[in-house]
Amino acid sequence: MRSHLKPINRQTVVLTGATSGIGLATARLLAKRGAKLVLAARNAEALEALRDELSKSHTEVVTVPVDLSVNGAAADITQAAIETFGGFDSWINNAATAIYGAIEDVTDDEHQQIFAVNYFGVAQGSKEAARHLADKGGKIVNIGSVLSDRAILYQGPYSATKHAVKAFTEALRMELAAAGKPISVTLIKPGAIDTPYSEHARNHFDTPGTTNPPPAYDPAVVAKAIVFACEHHRRTLAVGFGGYSMGLLGNHFPGLTDTLMEAFGGKAQQSNRTVPAERRDNLFEPRADGAERSSEGGPGPRKSSLFLEAQMHPRTTFALAGLAGLLAMRALGGGRSRRDHRRIARRFGDDGW
Repeated sequence: MRSHLKPINRQTVVLTGATSGIGLATARLLAKRGAKLVLAARNAEALEALRDELSKSHTEVVTVPVDLSVNGAAADITQAAIETFGGFDSWINNAATAIYGAIEDVTDDEHQQIFAVNYFGVAQGSKEAARHLADKGGKIVNIGSVLSDRAILYQGPYSATKHAVKAFTEALRMELAAAGKPISVTLIKPGAIDTPYSEHARNHFDTPGTTNPPPAYDPAVVAKAIVFACEHHRRTLAVGFGGYSMGLLGNHFPGLTDTLMEAFGGKAQQSNRTVPAERRDNLFEPRADGAERSSEGGPGPRKSSLFLEAQMHPRTTFALAGLAGLLAMRALGGGRSRRDHRRIARRFGDDGW
């Protein structure tokens, strides 16, 4: 059973990981579009600052400081949503953390923690949302990654969590449909995004900083995809063709992809720039939040993605592609005489092009 998704200005939306990067950009866009917000994150101080900011524009906001690596955290979010707004219409699982370095350098505690946040946090939130939306319907949006399809070296545990999120999301979608529950489920797969992700990551490299391989996109591009998903039925939306193409290359030429990553992947993730101490390493504890973008500087991130636009508006894309094809055919056939066109028309039993 396909659910009816309300316009965003008539929705109450739960958003986890709301105080930094993609989550912060999404919270601001949701507020701009008129949604009521239930914002969750570990950093209580940053949550309060965000609530104050959004309340000035008359957005109705409730904040819930929770750690989604802890069982029961999602239930606390639901309770706050029910007490304040009577429930919610969409639930966005965005909270995540990261680790850079060789797998052999990652401790068991670190490995377990990144799964507790990135995978079990998503699973806990999705199950809670599914219970609440079972009868009235609504939306679950899970944030995966282009690394959901193709792992990258030196981000093995993170890649593993995003593979798990993809598998969980696909299974959840099928089970909800089989049970006749009117809940729409979308997986968002961002590529490299210019957020504090790298600065917040635990770093096992010898270099003082880490970075994402280019090309990087502005977090507002991902926020656009997330808000669109809250209103539309899409299985998957990938943000940025550069990262998506890595998955395509890996599927069709896995050996070549391995070789390229082994040659260039390590250096592409390392940086000699010193990470601000207040932002460094939020694996187990929250660090400084409140920024959408990283402090790296340099060339600005890309502000749009034609690849994303094509996924959001496939009919328009196909129509424009078809029109371009017709125009190309007319241009190529422009030198033909009227007699040539009649001859071709008779051959194909048509009246012409």
